[in-house]
Amino acid sequence: MTIGTISPREAQTLVAQGAKLIDIRDADEYQYEHIPEAHLAPLPTLEQGSLPANLRAGQVIFHCQSGKRTQNAATKLNAIAAPAQVWLLEGGIDGWKAAGFPVAKDRSQPLPLMRQVQIAAGSLALLGVILGYTVSSAFFLLSGFVGAGLILAGVTGFCGMARLLDIMPWNRRTH
Repeated sequence: MTIGTISPREAQTLVAQGAKLIDIRDADEYQYEHIPEAHLAPLPTLEQGSLPANLRAGQVIFHCQSGKRTQNAATKLNAIAAPAQVWLLEGGIDGWKAAGFPVAKDRSQPLPLMRQVQIAAGSLALLGVILGYTVSSAFFLLSGFVGAGLILAGVTGFCGMARLLDIMPWNRRTH
């Protein structure tokens, strides 16, 4: 079967008619903010197994944050959801919100971990540059260290900063 993209308005109509909306983002992203009708099925979990049978009937609409993850995994998602007709939500949850549709937000949840990594890495790199120019050129090493860590994370999939942030007290998840 071919995979099509679907606008948020079309998706809302299909969901009202019984289509299953599947959120492939990580659990922390889902807990922070999600489309109320969406079922959580993180992409890594889907890749290791299959979609439960009750979610593979009729039509299935997959979404992520912006649509990139679903586009990149479209072929896998189509196979995982077989025999259902598979759709990808255009623009992901960002597109859903831009169309004016509601999302469930739990502000008591911490920011998604990758956003925390982006904030921390960017802050440390900027701090290294500012201190390098104003205090001592040795502080430029801080920016270099952060950059090397990001390269290592990209190449190996291991992000030490994410692991460190994940054990911080503010990341004690309430479910």
